[in-house]
Amino acid sequence: MTANNENITETTVERSAEKSGFVKNVGYVGFATFISRIFGLLREQTFAGLFGAGVFTDAFNAAFRIPNLLRDLFAEGALSSAFVPTFSEYKSLKTESETNALANAVISALITVIGIICVAGIYFSEDIVRYMAPGFENTPGKTELTILMTKITFPFLILVAVAAVFMGMLNSYGRFFIPAFAPTLFNVGMILSGFSVCYVLKYLGYQPIIGMAWGVLIGGSMQMAIQYLSLKKLGYRFKFTFNFRNEGLARIVKLMIPATIGLAATQVNVFINTWLASRLADGAISYLNYSFRLMQLPIGLFGVAISSVTLPLISAQIAKGEKDKLSETITSALSLVFLLTIPSTFGLIFLKDPIISLLYEHGRFTHADTINTGYALIGYSVGLVGYAAVKILAPAFYAFNETRIPVLASIASVICNIFLNFILVQKYSYFGLALATSITMILNFIILFVFIKLRIRAIAVKKIAFAFVKITAASLLMGVVLFYLYDGVFIHMRPIFWGFDTLFNLFCLCVLIPLGVLMLFTFGERLKVEEVNTLAAVLRDKSKKIMNSAINLSKTE
Repeated sequence: MTANNENITETTVERSAEKSGFVKNVGYVGFATFISRIFGLLREQTFAGLFGAGVFTDAFNAAFRIPNLLRDLFAEGALSSAFVPTFSEYKSLKTESETNALANAVISALITVIGIICVAGIYFSEDIVRYMAPGFENTPGKTELTILMTKITFPFLILVAVAAVFMGMLNSYGRFFIPAFAPTLFNVGMILSGFSVCYVLKYLGYQPIIGMAWGVLIGGSMQMAIQYLSLKKLGYRFKFTFNFRNEGLARIVKLMIPATIGLAATQVNVFINTWLASRLADGAISYLNYSFRLMQLPIGLFGVAISSVTLPLISAQIAKGEKDKLSETITSALSLVFLLTIPSTFGLIFLKDPIISLLYEHGRFTHADTINTGYALIGYSVGLVGYAAVKILAPAFYAFNETRIPVLASIASVICNIFLNFILVQKYSYFGLALATSITMILNFIILFVFIKLRIRAIAVKKIAFAFVKITAASLLMGVVLFYLYDGVFIHMRPIFWGFDTLFNLFCLCVLIPLGVLMLFTFGERLKVEEVNTLAAVLRDKSKKIMNSAINLSKTE
């Protein structure tokens, strides 16, 4: 009996340590992603300050959306979902030379195939733009500007595809920080272009916004380079090869084709939104784009961070046949997604005005643009938990070599989105488009969750459901308190700041966001949310280490 108790205790301690390690890795990725997203917001501020929301920004957003759509479909989305499980298996079961040969074959094939796609995309860019944004024809010069910037940004697809492979390799080696930090350099490249290339082009008599298109290529090159340098430190060297008969490459391609369809829902829905928004008033596409970028902040911080850590872990557990650990990983990942994204949803909705005003309301971006972007942000924020959860569940199916379910879920989501778009856009304009996309992503999540439960029966559905309900209750309480504090107290303090609205908004958010986090932890502990206690324990452990390091440093001095 004592031996059994000792075994149970050892297992509990081991699982607790694994869960703590999982949360810590998510924290590292989240921190690196946070830095990236901050620079992403600086990029958007630069963009909004220089160009506002109108004809030129609509043209750039539509132009960049085309290679961006292909990036999410073929590069960062489907490629990562197909590549990481295969590469992780090679790393666990095969030699280093075989593993590196697989990476070389995949990168060489990508450069070849995507290079052909880019050439075709540049050649047919006029037809693509006229089909994607037919409403641009109503504004002279808008279509032509979009076509030019589409041609410039298309090669970005090659850069980001190779960067996605590098990211998958580093994650499989347990290196999470650099891949998560790499997009920071993309944003830096864009910002530098905004303050250099744009002004040079203006001086030469060209439209300044074309400089942002060149910035896409500059930033993409920087994002790829930093990850390759990190891989070189691990001993990897890329060598181009025409050996496209590699067994692992064939498996990745086999997984990638349905994975592309399975992960397509979000980007196809965004494409449909763009197509419909191009027929609305000038600025509609920009409002959707600015709000979508804001909504992507918590997804990048939390959804992508959790997914980056989860996918290699799930792949290794499947390869080793560790079913119990697999169910615990998925349960923990989903619970953590709820803990981090549901409060973010209420935070974005209730504090949308100071957030948007602080980040975007500069230069040509007016207060009216803030209000309009806020409506779109509400629509997108509703589906935040669905967006993040799909990033966990869809790749999990490909780790099982299961391709049908994500494909069917994606198709159902796209059909639902089209149906809702045409209904909601008539009454709610661009807000209806954002809301339809959110409802669609929640549907996608529900479908995937039902089928992952059928495959992994040990997943604790009740635990996940209770976590969802408790976290939603705590987040709602937090959101309501924050709203009444801002609307009933802080808003009356605006005159104190003598018209410096940026300083006022910064003050509000610097006080309300930490207060919201404190309330969330307080309500969460009262409601006995396990994930809150786990996260609090990790933060306390990290704080103790920092304090001890500081004390030791002071003693040595």
